[in-house]
Amino acid sequence: MKTSERAQKIFATLRKETSEMPETLVTTVMKEFGQDPFFILISCLLSLRSRDTRTVHVCRTLFSKIRTPQQLLEISRVELEKIVFSLGFYRQRAKTLHEVSQIMIDDFFGKVPSDPTSLRALPGVGLKTSNLVLGIAFGVPAICVDVHVHRISKRLGLVETKNPDKTEAELKKVLPQNLWTEWNDLLVKLGQNICLPRKPKCRSCPISGLCKTSSNY
Repeated sequence: MKTSERAQKIFATLRKETSEMPETLVTTVMKEFGQDPFFILISCLLSLRSRDTRTVHVCRTLFSKIRTPQQLLEISRVELEKIVFSLGFYRQRAKTLHEVSQIMIDDFFGKVPSDPTSLRALPGVGLKTSNLVLGIAFGVPAICVDVHVHRISKRLGLVETKNPDKTEAELKKVLPQNLWTEWNDLLVKLGQNICLPRKPKCRSCPISGLCKTSSNY
């Protein structure tokens, strides 16, 4: 079976078998607050180096108070630090949120920029965050390669890479463009619940028969 064919089978199986697993952070935010690029960007920034369960709680608290970058700026730095305190690095997180909001107001009419270059120029926004926002908020085909996507794509034998940037490039060769954005959501679910960094639950994995590191392959 060609790698591209196996990748599409993996996608189809995961779409079906992960539907009952806990939702990812971004999916939760979209369901509760809509597909607003601002909310999606802020939730992504808050999620860096933090657990999704904690981030969701902080997002709910913050988004109950704000709807726009201007409203976020109107929250004092001290109050914002208190809101994000549980995520760690709270001073830097609050500073980043204020800086991003100010740039959006000054340079982009209070909107999240929809082009990759401008988006990645925002404080705290790297390739991973940029691709997730582009794909989810703007419908621009993009593969967000986080630790789960990088680890699992390698375990599956879809790529043989050493860093996320190269993983993204290789995945684009084996996945049709219309599957790029959802690939992250599916693999994050799998990575958080079954394909763990240590001691993966291979016996419970719905795609063990398609995984090159599984004894069932």
